[in-house]
Amino acid sequence: MLTLHDIGFDSPRALLARFHLALERVADGAPIPGSYWGESEAGLIGHVVHARADTPVHSLLHEAAHLLVMPAERRAGIHTDASDCQQEEDASCYLQVLLADVLPGVGRNRLMADMDAWGYSFRLGSTRAWFEGDADDARAFLTGRFALDSLPPPAHPLAPPAGAD
Repeated sequence: MLTLHDIGFDSPRALLARFHLALERVADGAPIPGSYWGESEAGLIGHVVHARADTPVHSLLHEAAHLLVMPAERRAGIHTDASDCQQEEDASCYLQVLLADVLPGVGRNRLMADMDAWGYSFRLGSTRAWFEGDADDARAFLTGRFALDSLPPPAHPLAPPAGAD
């Protein structure tokens, strides 16, 4: 499982800042404020994502994606539980995969493998199968709430992964 210890805090912090979100580093071993799942999982309070060095990258990106897809007026009052509906949850999963392509040393392939290892469940059996073949509703919901073209390079967010036809 790829963690913030592996990639550092600078790139994720810069990515979140681009969208007016903050990444707050929590001391090793300390409880993570606003963590829905507890343990090392990222937490949310307002526009801030809280994480430790042992926080999985997929967790950080998922929680940040929740903040990005929700209406701004709801974001200010968020504490711990960000999910509003299944469509928003699916859109957050989709966006976290796109955001992984922006972070050096991460990428969608690694992120999807970590999502599967953590236990995300999709009808088609894997994150990749869902993302590539069953995520039209998530993409449509996301398109209505988030400007996909606002994602920074390296790749256009809807481009297929390298090597795909």
